[in-house]
Amino acid sequence: MTQLLYPVNSADNIEGNASAPIELVEYGDYECPYCGRAYPIVKEIQKQLGADLKFVFRNFPLKRIHPHAFAAALATEAAAQQDKFWQMHDIIFENQKSLESEDIFFFAKELGLDIQSFENDMQDPSLIRKVEHDFETGIRSGVNRTPTFFINGEKYEGEWGNHELLQFLLNKLSAIGPKVY
Repeated sequence: MTQLLYPVNSADNIEGNASAPIELVEYGDYECPYCGRAYPIVKEIQKQLGADLKFVFRNFPLKRIHPHAFAAALATEAAAQQDKFWQMHDIIFENQKSLESEDIFFFAKELGLDIQSFENDMQDPSLIRKVEHDFETGIRSGVNRTPTFFINGEKYEGEWGNHELLQFLLNKLSAIGPKVY
């Protein structure tokens, strides 16, 4: 199995219980239709596993085939500067076919972001580097399509579309046993 070469750290956007026994990392592209299909599946997994899951989304924008993916990834990182990464993440996936610049700024307004700060952060070289770094860590860890999932540091090679990923995680969780938080 391929390993996640760059462990989850404080630079990552983490949703859920930081000490959960299951860590799910997704390398995804906001314009990718497969990632769009995976989005509600991951939401259901989060609902089902609750405190037993830590979810991390890393940007893997496929710029050659998805011209809006990089800007969308950058928008989530700019929103993170105002503690709204996950809200922007969700609104982008829920409006995946509307990723023009004016759409992104509309989403920022809808989320109540400080628009001037958001606009400045969209041009921040450190946030651009973060998106590029996510992509590079994905390449080094064997990501060659989106979405790609890693579970507790190991690349998941199975199907994910029809509850297979959820079932795999539930089986893994039951093998680990109960955890006290």
